Amino acid sequence: MIAANLKFYWLRLRNASIAELSDRLRQLLLIHFLKRGNIQWAPEESAIAHARSRDIFFPEITGGVDPPILEAILQGRTFYLSTDPRKLVEFQKNTSTVFLDDINPQAEPVDIRCAWEAARLQHLAILMACSDRSGFSSSHCLEFVKFHLCKWIGENPFPYGAHYMSVMESGLRIPVFLYALTNLKDLSRAEADRILSSLYVHAWWISKRLSLYSSLGNHTIAEAAGLVFGGVVFQNAEQGRRWLERGIGLLGQELPHQILDDGGPAEQSLGYHRFVLDLYWLVIGLLELNRISDCSEWKPRLMQGEKFLRRFEDGHGHYPAIGDSDDGHAFAPGLHPKCAVPGVEWETVTHFPDTGYTIFRPDHDVWLSFDHGPLGMPPFYNHGHADALSIVLSKKDTPFIVDPGTYRYNNEPRWRRYFKSTRCHNTVSIDDCDQAYQETGFVWSHPYRARLHQAEETERGYMLEASHDGYERLKKPVRHHRTLFINGNGTIRILDTFTGKGMHDFELNFHLHPEVIAFRKENRWILVRDQLKISLGSLDGKSFRLVKGQKEPILGWYSPAYGVKVETGVLTCRIREDVGRAAFTTLIRMEGD
Repeated sequence: MIAANLKFYWLRLRNASIAELSDRLRQLLLIHFLKRGNIQWAPEESAIAHARSRDIFFPEITGGVDPPILEAILQGRTFYLSTDPRKLVEFQKNTSTVFLDDINPQAEPVDIRCAWEAARLQHLAILMACSDRSGFSSSHCLEFVKFHLCKWIGENPFPYGAHYMSVMESGLRIPVFLYALTNLKDLSRAEADRILSSLYVHAWWISKRLSLYSSLGNHTIAEAAGLVFGGVVFQNAEQGRRWLERGIGLLGQELPHQILDDGGPAEQSLGYHRFVLDLYWLVIGLLELNRISDCSEWKPRLMQGEKFLRRFEDGHGHYPAIGDSDDGHAFAPGLHPKCAVPGVEWETVTHFPDTGYTIFRPDHDVWLSFDHGPLGMPPFYNHGHADALSIVLSKKDTPFIVDPGTYRYNNEPRWRRYFKSTRCHNTVSIDDCDQAYQETGFVWSHPYRARLHQAEETERGYMLEASHDGYERLKKPVRHHRTLFINGNGTIRILDTFTGKGMHDFELNFHLHPEVIAFRKENRWILVRDQLKISLGSLDGKSFRLVKGQKEPILGWYSPAYGVKVETGVLTCRIREDVGRAAFTTLIRMEGD
């Protein structure tokens, strides 16, 4: 564990600029003096007295949740992802009085993400947003919110416990605090001041610990959003005005970095793309409703982001689990800030040159994505997976060949490594290596470069050719080339070829959705789900075998949600061959249903 931590910090230092080193030294000194009690962080009485809340218009929230979820929340259920709730309670008890910098998440019995999720207090936001739903007493719901919100603030004083370790968590709680201040009409002065004081401390902490330089990513956006919300509440104080200016400036600065010109995510994660977009819409709603700032310059790029996601969306509003995802939400599960929804016309082929995806939709029955983009956001590529040249395939909005997802970030490094690996994606791995090198659970080195060489419409359909250089770092270098041929009826031919030197082990995998039933018929596999059928087989005499739930080595697993993994089928074909002779030719055909 110590060696892993030292490796992490060495990689950070190696990639840090002078400005970043200076900033990190400042933060270390801040924590040192905070621990000694030499820093004044409590809000001044005048700031609390002149804080705005009652006259602030909260952004419009859309969506909803089913009544059973509301009932479960009222019965004490929070969002703790997939973990043992007893261990979570014990963790909270054992760390609540521990200085934040003395907690080691890797040594704890639960994934700290599970603790953080519950402490975002988004279950309380759900009660406030849906308190007037049929069968529920609005006054009872709001009283429940008031009690548990004040209880959480009392039990989690700054700077103790795990909930202040990541300032992103502070950024996500601040909108809930403001939502409570605008919704709970019967708050006493003492109760309102308690919430305002906690909100102030959260914003102050963010302002001192912003994720900048090599740490830029979705954390930065959540933190900046928290600063904006805190700044709007305390804009009558000099500190609040600085927060507001800093938050707006950082969001404007980061918008073209987080959302690429084609609308795709720099982090190569669809889940975090939705998260970032919602954070921007949440801030826009707050600023425009309260006539603080005109955000019209932001909206065109955000609309591009929405259009990008729509191309990946199935008929039920779901996206493939491409890249990391922790099932996090900008405001609350089932609830989203109001945003502009673009109209997207059906197209046979859609290219995203900056993000590196091509979407095939030859008809309304077939949907296929092809990944020829970068690993992720440099310098550490945190949330990217080694999935160059991978495909994902659905028929009639029903996933058949899937990206297996994320599973978990912490506490289970072996599984974390697998779900990020090349072997866990619908592409070719070579010599049991990944296309890039996994330094830690969140740091890649030796990133590959993927390139789209050709995209051409032919008489028979469409042809797409790409390659990546991830295996050119091997002692005997190899370059992987993949060519897709897709015709009007959805028949797909995939040709995998290789250039380079030497003899190697090549493994081609196609991961099936857990609900797909696979059986062999002659020289091909028939895949059935919900009375829909496709077939998959080799055209060059090679044989696929079905693997499911294998633990050594790991193969055949799918993560439907954060912290959850289930067995699933993988069609795998492995050969040992000289580079010049190695090839896979795979045919995928839409069968009659």
